[in-house]
Amino acid sequence: MKAVKITAVKQTEYSDLIQKYENPIEHACDIKIGDVFVSYDAQKPQNLCDSAWDSMEKFVKALAEGGGDFFDGWMKNKHSAMISCNDGFRPVSFYIETVE
Repeated sequence: MKAVKITAVKQTEYSDLIQKYENPIEHACDIKIGDVFVSYDAQKPQNLCDSAWDSMEKFVKALAEGGGDFFDGWMKNKHSAMISCNDGFRPVSFYIETVE
């Protein structure tokens, strides 16, 4: 089984949606751009939030098992994927790829 590197590459914030729909919260996310996590044996890396893992788990497992080429050539590197967490107010985009 291959290791899978997970890198936080972008975070977007939709302040208009936050203002309109979200109850005020003090702290929403600990992920910072550039944070790197590594999944071994297709397991959730320590310190990766559950919401992000829920969004990417099936892709990480497929890559760990040697799969890839999702959606008929979607990614330039067929052993990678770009996945965002499911926070509709401030999603984080993660680049996931197999590593040797």
